[in-house]
Amino acid sequence: MRSSGRWARTRALVKEFDEKCGTPDAKLKQIADAMTVEMHAGLASEGGSKLKMLISFVDNLPTGDEEGVFYALDLGGSNFRVLRVELGGRERGVVHQEFAEASIPPALMSASSDALFDYIAEKLAEFVADEERLYEQPAGKERELGFTFSFPVMQNSINSGTLIRWTKGFSIDDTVGQDVVAELTKALKRKGVDMRVAALVNDTIGTLAGGRHSDPDVTIAVILGTGSNAAYVERAQAIPKWHGPLPKSGEMAINMEWGNFRSSHLPLTEYDYAMDTDSLNPGEQMFEKLISGMYLGEILRRVLLRLAEEVSFFGDEVPAKLKIPYILRTPEMSAMHQDTSSDLRVVYEKLKSILEISHISVKKRRVVIELCNIIATRGARLAAAGILGVLKKTGRDSVKGNGEKTMIAMDGGLYEHYTEYRKCLENTVFELFGDTTKSSVVFEHFNDGSGIGAALLAASHSLYLEETS
Repeated sequence: MRSSGRWARTRALVKEFDEKCGTPDAKLKQIADAMTVEMHAGLASEGGSKLKMLISFVDNLPTGDEEGVFYALDLGGSNFRVLRVELGGRERGVVHQEFAEASIPPALMSASSDALFDYIAEKLAEFVADEERLYEQPAGKERELGFTFSFPVMQNSINSGTLIRWTKGFSIDDTVGQDVVAELTKALKRKGVDMRVAALVNDTIGTLAGGRHSDPDVTIAVILGTGSNAAYVERAQAIPKWHGPLPKSGEMAINMEWGNFRSSHLPLTEYDYAMDTDSLNPGEQMFEKLISGMYLGEILRRVLLRLAEEVSFFGDEVPAKLKIPYILRTPEMSAMHQDTSSDLRVVYEKLKSILEISHISVKKRRVVIELCNIIATRGARLAAAGILGVLKKTGRDSVKGNGEKTMIAMDGGLYEHYTEYRKCLENTVFELFGDTTKSSVVFEHFNDGSGIGAALLAASHSLYLEETS
């Protein structure tokens, strides 16, 4: 009797979790509407919404006509990349690209601003020296660089921005409040590198630019990786908080910072509230905590821990490893979710290697897959509702009869590698629109969009454009 009673309790806990994670279409449409409302509020005034709706100062997205050699520096964490991209205009597109990667020594992550930027400038100098012979700069022309800087910055122009705070393990006090482009420019001068920063961008804006370069119908970019964010093209007149002269293009790329979206309609469970309370940023990034790669595996761990404690799901002892936060990563969850073997061997092997659980019946392995499915489905469907909210805000939520397409540029490891998540996200967008959208909304994956995008933005904001046009 004991084991049948435990099984009944297991089923009850799973059913309750499933119901609380529910995302019926009607709820998703409410969430999409709430996203649209918050977008309006964030564009109206600074601090008017949980969505920052940051003005990127990118008013010229690449057109595909860009020509020449441009550089990019992509600093998003403890590693950075330096890229060189040769553009051949409309006929030839990206002719050639190469990159070098370097990691930042841990000591420099908390040293001084000069020490960090000198190190980066040194690596750029080496990269440029290697190719002096191949790419001789025309006389009187400086090399131009797009700088992808994925930390919170208050942007002041296309090529200046003040660091608000460091994240991801950096803590260099004397950079906070400084213009990061000015810091890099001073270091380039100290190291004798003849290069000007033409554009400062974040990775989502870079992905938007990379997408637009290859397809003029790209208007939205979404990153679904460890974290999540979205950017899109807004009409400049629809930004009340913009006080400068209206850009010639009439457009402005907006970095939404949508991870911080909040709505009473979000389907939160006790596991989500507990994870949020224990996180480094309680009460912040709630949307991101439901949809992105950093958190999906952790939600699964918390549900499995409850099953272990309440119904001895893994036997009489609660596995010690299961008590370690973030030990179950989303790539492992994805591998278990997509296990199609008859005895669910992948589930068995992952639980054994990560959590040291060696006895688990096939029946219980099925429960693990069911939980993966509940968590991934909720995340993917909520991300789809977010996309619908952006489409509504830009008036692209109804199918135009003129064959107009809306291309969505996607990047990030979660989208790229978690097939079940990706399929669920795309199908939900089509479902919310009705069948007719399949032909008008198109998802396209742009790998490393942010690096190439930064070089493209350096090209579209080049000092020398006037001379060639």
